[in-house]
This record gives sequence, structure tokens and C-alpha cells, in this order.
Amino acid sequence: MSGTQEKYLAFKEQLDPKIKLVAVSKTKPEEEILQLYHVGHRAFGENKVQELERKAGNLPGDIEWHMIGHLQSNKVKYIASFVNLIHAVDSLKLLRIINNEAAKHNRVIKCLLQVHIAKEETKFGFSEKELTVFLDELNKEELPNVSISGLMGMATFTDNFIQVKEEFRNLKLIFEELKNTYFNKYPLFADLSMGMSDDYQIAIEEGATIIRIGSLLFGERNYTN
Repeated sequence: MSGTQEKYLAFKEQLDPKIKLVAVSKTKPEEEILQLYHVGHRAFGENKVQELERKAGNLPGDIEWHMIGHLQSNKVKYIASFVNLIHAVDSLKLLRIINNEAAKHNRVIKCLLQVHIAKEETKFGFSEKELTVFLDELNKEELPNVSISGLMGMATFTDNFIQVKEEFRNLKLIFEELKNTYFNKYPLFADLSMGMSDDYQIAIEEGATIIRIGSLLFGERNYTN
């Protein structure tokens, strides 16, 4: 058994089975993805469309692919036929395009709305006010080939875990408010994707249902490949 497999099994053993683990495989070779696949893992996350498309074409068809990075609208068509969940929808324009591309493949694609909770301008996502405007506009449209299943957020990259905790807690509050106000008739609105290798434990404490884990499973990334 490889070191990657051992790390995965140890991590999975201590994880509440109710929490969805997305193994973030960006920059990692297909051989390492297959190592986790062969011990039963199926959900993998990529943040670049070209890399995601290539890996999906080369690897087993029952892998559940998650697009976790910022998605440009002109690249949706490359993943619409197979992607399981898009984590970072941040505009109505993007959601409309996902709907149109999904319809071409007779699919319904699950999507998360990305909320900007960090104290960093470089991160994408809706503000709380923008979310309200977005959902009011969305209620006027028919988009049968997308399903909004929850929210996603990224905390500030900082050693201040009190701040991280507050940001995750705020996202959970927004999630509950939207569920009560806009999605009370939609049982599929149940996913809260937050937490990565450095802060997943805090995210789980604050209500995450999906965590995105890369370096704890695969080791540090090699961006020169």
C-alpha cells in the first residue's frame, strides 16, 4: 500500500461519514488519483478546466468530478457532459450558461453559490447583499438544467483561527437564512462546502457538509508540472 493510500485511509477513518470528502487532485498525476480510486474513493476536485477535462477523459468513468476553481463562462462547455458539482458559481450569467450547456447533454448540473467571506479582495464570490439581488432575479427565470444545492466559501488565508471561525460561522448563518427564505421548498439545498487542509476541522465544527482536502492526502503540490 502506498503512502498516499495510507494517509487517505487514516484521514477517512477519523472523518464523520456524514461529511463529504473531495480529494483535491489539482497538479497531481493521474497515477496518484488512481491510488485513492483503488481504495474506494470517488470524489475528486480540480480547479482548472483543461486539467479536469484531460483527467476525466483518461480515468474511470464512475469518478465524481468537482469543479472547485473559478469557472470562466466560455469554458463551461468543456465539462458540462460529465461534471458532478460546480462549487463556485458567482454570477447569474454563469448559471445561465451552465444551464444551457447542461441542456445540450440532457443533464441537470448541481451548483454551489460562492460567497465572499474572506478579508481578501483576491477571492471571488457574492457579498451577502449581492446574493439577495441574485436570488430575486433568479426567481424570475426558468433554469431547469441546474440545481442550486448550497453554498461554498473560502476563509482568509491566515493563522488567526478565531477570524477563520468567524468567517465560517457567518457563512453558515447566511446558508440557514437563505434556506429559510428562498429554498424552504428545495430539499436539495443542503450542501455547505467550506474547509481545506489547513482549516477543515474548524469548518466542520461550524457546519460544513463538504470539505476540500489536497495536501493532507497528496502532499504538497508541484506547480512546475
